[in-house]
Amino acid sequence: MFHHCEGARLGVIQGGKLIDVSQLDYQTATSLAELVLGGSTASQALEAAISSAPESAKLSIDDVLPALPIAKPEKFICVGLNYALHAKEGGHDIPSYPSFFLRVPSSLVAAGSDVVRPKCSEQLDYECELAVVIGKRGRHIDEARALDHVFGYTLFNDVSLRDYQRKTAQWTAGKNFDATGPLGPHVVTADELPPGASGLSIRTRVNGKVMQDSNTRDMIFPVAQIISILSEFMTLAPGDIIATGTPSGVAHARTPPAWLKPGATVEVEIEKIGVLQNSIVNEINNH
Repeated sequence: MFHHCEGARLGVIQGGKLIDVSQLDYQTATSLAELVLGGSTASQALEAAISSAPESAKLSIDDVLPALPIAKPEKFICVGLNYALHAKEGGHDIPSYPSFFLRVPSSLVAAGSDVVRPKCSEQLDYECELAVVIGKRGRHIDEARALDHVFGYTLFNDVSLRDYQRKTAQWTAGKNFDATGPLGPHVVTADELPPGASGLSIRTRVNGKVMQDSNTRDMIFPVAQIISILSEFMTLAPGDIIATGTPSGVAHARTPPAWLKPGATVEVEIEKIGVLQNSIVNEINNH
């Protein structure tokens, strides 16, 4: 998705260009959420339309501003402590069952948009994460077939306010400040990546310095298992997003802590998916 003067538009990256779907002979979906909901029929129709895309529909990627891939997902589910070294650096035991928490839409921001450090805390921390976009509805999903329910993958930065996260045993407050969850900039379909997006390098850079550097194969609970476990107690729906946890190297585990400060540029990169970049700013007004 990308911003346009008439609102967010659906785009497809092909051959180094961004194809504006609104300029194609294609009426099936005008957003990624609609495309995901439309299943294989919508995707196949889009592929056919792209094959005859006029030059006027092809834009330079550098000339567009990303929008949230899915602005208001029905569910945004996060997995905590899913890399062993990250669990250890926070003083936690290696979990035998995933730690789940939820993000609300108002906490999300698009790639290229500012992450807001609130007035009430300076303990702003980064967390690079692989995010899964669900493509097919399911409940009680067998792990062996769980990846059939994945539409694609994108990048997420689970920026956290650590002091607020630790106020209670529940992490909701520290994980849901407004404009603290960068997501995007695009979604890579599952067929373009290894099964479960496993074996991909994942890292965070702050002002060009590598702060986290790991591989998605090191997740304690891989994507298929996460989907299967979640589906034991909730129905997963097309457009739901699952953030799969962060590796070690976060700011709070460093001496001294390397809290994010206004003016910093944060990049989350996952091999074969891309780079999610955002800058940090101070909160200006209370709402």
